[in-house]
Amino acid sequence: MRWGVIVFPGSCDDQDVFDTLKRDMGQKVKFLWHKDDLVGHFDCLVLPGGFSYGDYLRCGAVARFSPIMRGVVEFARQGGLVLGICNGFQILCESGLLPGALVRNAGLQFVCQQVLLRVEETDTPFTCEAKKGQLLKAPVKHGEGCYYADSATLERLRKNHQILLRYVDAKGRASPSANPNGSLDNIAGVCNETRNVFGLMPHPEDACNKLLGSEDGRKIFSSIAVTCAQREHRHA
Repeated sequence: MRWGVIVFPGSCDDQDVFDTLKRDMGQKVKFLWHKDDLVGHFDCLVLPGGFSYGDYLRCGAVARFSPIMRGVVEFARQGGLVLGICNGFQILCESGLLPGALVRNAGLQFVCQQVLLRVEETDTPFTCEAKKGQLLKAPVKHGEGCYYADSATLERLRKNHQILLRYVDAKGRASPSANPNGSLDNIAGVCNETRNVFGLMPHPEDACNKLLGSEDGRKIFSSIAVTCAQREHRHA
């Protein structure tokens, strides 16, 4: 399969995603500059973490207007897989591709730590290789990672099973102490209604090698790879 990693001015995890996909996962991957049009065939587009445009106004608010985002929106509308990590998640929310918003952490401080995530749903292209209830270990590093949605949106997310990851403790409980940023309902990642766009605050690309303390992030990327392989088989 072919991956595209979009680079915005201020992206700082784009190289990590690229190296993880190419070296750890053995995938074909290409950098895509934010000012360019989206051209060529891609199976999955990744919006990486960082501080696009210096996080001026709101995180992701300016990047949402980058020329390439027109192509990303159309790609998603046609069923293409889109993964937003940290700042990428913020951009997807600002773009309207995902519901809700990411706001300042509850403690008003930047957090950088390992967290545990509980897989809530496995019928998606991003979690199909995991087991429901499985715990994944990955790092977070953000200042505006508190997920918020109004009550109607939250109810819709629950009803449609769009909450894919929650912050939990070592016993798998979604407790306040396990929540690093005050996210509503301990939400760490959500997908859209058609389940082809996924955003999460933790960094799976920094949890794909034993040297980094965890390989659990592979579950996200391998799920996408398996889904794309199945799609190609059906089309063939």
